[in-house]
Amino acid sequence: MRRVLRVPGLGLLLAGQTLSMFGDRALLLVLAIWAKTLTGSSAAAAMVIFVMVAPALFAPIGGLVVDRRRRRPVMIAVDLVVGAGVLALLFVQGPAQLWLLYAVAAMYGAGGMVFESAQSALLTTMVPQELLADANGVFQTVREGLRIVAPIAGAALFAAFGGGAVAIVDAATFAISAICLAFLPVREPRPARAKHRVLREAAAGVRHILATIPLRRIVLTTATALLVVGFAETVIFAAVDRGLHRPPSFVGVLGFAQGVGAVAGGLTAARVIRRMGDSRVVATGIALFAVGDAGLASSTLPVVAGGVAVAGFGIAWLVVAFVTAVQRRSPASLQGRAFSAADAMVSVPQTISIAAGAALSLVVDYRILVAVMSTVTLAAGAWLAVRTRREPEVTMAGDRRAAPDALVLVPPASSPIVSK
Repeated sequence: MRRVLRVPGLGLLLAGQTLSMFGDRALLLVLAIWAKTLTGSSAAAAMVIFVMVAPALFAPIGGLVVDRRRRRPVMIAVDLVVGAGVLALLFVQGPAQLWLLYAVAAMYGAGGMVFESAQSALLTTMVPQELLADANGVFQTVREGLRIVAPIAGAALFAAFGGGAVAIVDAATFAISAICLAFLPVREPRPARAKHRVLREAAAGVRHILATIPLRRIVLTTATALLVVGFAETVIFAAVDRGLHRPPSFVGVLGFAQGVGAVAGGLTAARVIRRMGDSRVVATGIALFAVGDAGLASSTLPVVAGGVAVAGFGIAWLVVAFVTAVQRRSPASLQGRAFSAADAMVSVPQTISIAAGAALSLVVDYRILVAVMSTVTLAAGAWLAVRTRREPEVTMAGDRRAAPDALVLVPPASSPIVSK
């Protein structure tokens, strides 16, 4: 980790994103708590997450924008637009303005989709290829580590001063992120010009993933798991309410537990990826999530909190290995579209499962949803582990079944380009 932190510009990038992610983590939980407070419905709270991930349906278009523009200006623009839009929450006074919560959540999802794609693509030009897992691990550690303090801080601020105060704090963190980006020393190459029609260009990332066997296996297995993982967005509120008999804001405490597990996962992910390979780490991460989230069926706080921590550990391994696999196995000209395509292919099932979980929670006991979620995700992780053992992982150059573009490696380890 020390080695990757010595990459020029990474410290400034990390500083800006740490503050920005703090605001994000605080507000996103508050949006769900706010919806629950206004309506008394766990389904309404879960719908905040649903509308946030729904823009992933248009991720291929966002990926094309990233690949056809310099990444830093795109990221600055997203920061400024979303930061200003968050202030619309100042007009929420009661249930009649619930739609504003959903509008801001949707804007968050759309902006995050473009921003994360651009950041992932930019990291491949600033960080040596052998350190990509370390870089992703650092960002995942910070991102999930903020789960320890940001949700509790956001919930406390919401309880004391209302959601408007949280919105103002988050808007300020977006401004700081944009300033850090503006002062970041960056030399980005000129983006390639489009060679085909827009739809064909936008679909290039999907074609690349489906034609690259290791990526296809990782992405489709993760998508299968996420087809039920979205149940957790409703289950977590039901478990707090009916299982633990605590107020909605107690979800922030469980976020603390997940953050503890995720920090440990983020710190160890890169080392494990080098030893086991990205596919096996994805499989293990999915399995750990399955085991951990099974604890939500309990009405005992230590079991629930411990399970959430294990799930957080698994999520960190899954995310770091997933992103690293996409970066390492995609050419420079497709980084944005490959990331966005992978994001869309796993987010769409998650979106469906969030909506399904919110609906099913009205007629099915949440413990049944926990059982379904854990069973399906554990089976998905086991399948990927077995397939990976039978078909050893190969590098891009050695995967003869990959698409022609897939044989092009990301920029060499000596690349001097610095990014956010």
